Formats: sequence, C-alpha cells, structure tokens
Amino acid sequence: MQLSEVGKSGQQKLTSAKVLVIGAGGLGCAILPYLASSGIGNIGIMDGDTIGESNLHRQILYSKKNLGQSKVKFAKKHLEHLNSDIKVHAFNHYLSGKNAIKIFNDYDIIVDATDNLPTRYLINDACIIANKPFVYGSVYKFEGQVAVFNYKNGPTYRCLFESNETEVPNCETSGVLGTTVGLIGMLQANETMKLILETGDMLSGKLLIYNTLNNSQSCIEFAKNDKIRVDESFFSAVHLQTEIAEISLVKALENKLVFLDVREYGELPKVDLPNTIQLPLSVIEKNISGMDKDTSYAVFCQSGKRSRQAVKLFKESEFKNVFNINGGVKSIKKNNINETSFC
Repeated sequence: MQLSEVGKSGQQKLTSAKVLVIGAGGLGCAILPYLASSGIGNIGIMDGDTIGESNLHRQILYSKKNLGQSKVKFAKKHLEHLNSDIKVHAFNHYLSGKNAIKIFNDYDIIVDATDNLPTRYLINDACIIANKPFVYGSVYKFEGQVAVFNYKNGPTYRCLFESNETEVPNCETSGVLGTTVGLIGMLQANETMKLILETGDMLSGKLLIYNTLNNSQSCIEFAKNDKIRVDESFFSAVHLQTEIAEISLVKALENKLVFLDVREYGELPKVDLPNTIQLPLSVIEKNISGMDKDTSYAVFCQSGKRSRQAVKLFKESEFKNVFNINGGVKSIKKNNINETSFC
C-alpha cells in the first residue's frame, strides 16, 4: 500500500480479484504463494495430480511427508495458512473441453502453469471464448518464457504458435533446475499482479525469453493474426470431439480391458498387469491397421503424455473403445495392490 502505483485502491483491486492457476507443479508452487501473500481475494487451483518425490526440487510447497497426496488439496491448506483472509478453491481434476469455459467464467485471469501443449491450446481457446486474459509461462532446461495472451482482445497464443502438431519435452523428461522454474513462476505472478492493478507495461504481444545459464534476456514482439478465428464451433471440433477418454486402473481391471504399454522397449519400471501388449508409440502408426477395432484398450506410458498421443491416433483410425490411464506408470504403481510387480 506504500507504493504510489498501488495504494489503498490497488490493494482493494487485489482483494476483489479472482485468479485461476491451472497446474500446481513447479510453476504453480512459485506463483501461488505470492498471489496469496499479496492478498488476491479468490484463488482457484486446478490439478488432478499427486505429489511425487522427483518433483520436490522444484515444487517447493511440498515435502517428503506429503508424497502421494493431492497437490491442490495440500496447496489449498498451505495458502490458507499463509493468508486466512483469502478464499481458495481446489479443483482436484484436470482441465478439459467439457469444464474449461464454465470454470473460466468465474475468474478474472487465468494463469497457465501447465507443462503440455494440448492443455495450453485448450486454455487459450477457452479464454478467447470466455473473454479472459491468460498469463503464460513455460520452462525448458535453463530457459523460460513468459507472455500475456488475449489481453483486451490482443494477440493470442495461436498468433504466436498457430498449431500444436509437435510434442514438447517437459521437466519430467528433459530435466530442469528448480531455480529456473521458480524465476519464471514469479514473473508470471508479477504479470498477474500488473493485470489486476492495471499498471505497468504488460507482456501482451511480447514474448519474454530468459536464460538462467548465461543470464541473457530478450523480448520478441508479435502481432495479432486476425486470420486465426476461434469460436464455439472451432472449440467443439478441437476440444470436445477429440476429447481423450480417461480410465482408472481399477476400472480397467474390473472391465478386463487389454492394457497397451506404449513406452519404448526396455523402459523401466516393468509393469506386470494381466492381458498386456507392448507397442511403442513410435511404431503404432505402422501396426494400427492390423489391430482389432472391437477390442477395448487401456493405454499407458511413463507419465500419461505419450499415451494421450496414442489414444488420439486410435481415435483418428476410428477405434471406439480406447482409454488413457492418466498419470501413466506412476498412477498404476500407486494404485496397484501387487507392488512386487514393479522392479
């Protein structure tokens, strides 16, 4: 309140603001405490994942004693301890085409703290339809990017990256320093505060790129592409008709589905599930024509990302009963009663 650019009126804006953070991983763990401590009155957290040991170096809200717990439920408790005057809502599930627009309508700003392209395009397109700005952040090894999209009808994520035909590596597969994630998350929190306070130069139409290894920083400007149109019919075709069906391990076992392991040969841990076929994602397209379309498959990989790509390939080939095991081997290991099946 001592800042002339904020003052009492600015603090009231923060108190009245409603911010939804999608992702309670590394970026989310850096963003959320600053939003809560600054007095953002209503904070939503969305993530269907649980806390894993390999995440702890960058997901600093959690510790070893929290392993296996819901990220959003624990994050909610932590934020409420930081600031008991704010309201925190935990969405213990992933964003989807079916729930995105409805949830976004209840918030002023959407913050992208995810690590996969399909969700990022979903956020962008839902924000366009709901007319909400979203604060973007991503990290790859020692480099991070930050931008603000759809601010006052400004450039969107698709103006910068029009299509999502390629898959990008995430922190789980490529590795990252926790400090890089923390820095980018704090920059996202800073942009969120500026949007609420309506002060400063927004990163709208600008992509900030920061490299923590050599301390280089650059800002690329880009314009809105009016040829790209996102409306409700586009949203339905991209995010509803192509929705990936999810299934739990328990349900897959109960319904005696065929398990399809799309990891590469030799990947660990080994998984001993009944009725399992291994067919790496890299060779599915060559073999898909010889598979039975009437069989029901439960597809899994290491984390759930490659299996989603595999399910999409099956859907494009008109397979009707193919489901993704969200969370991959980590989820299977957590829920499988026979722990000796893993080595």
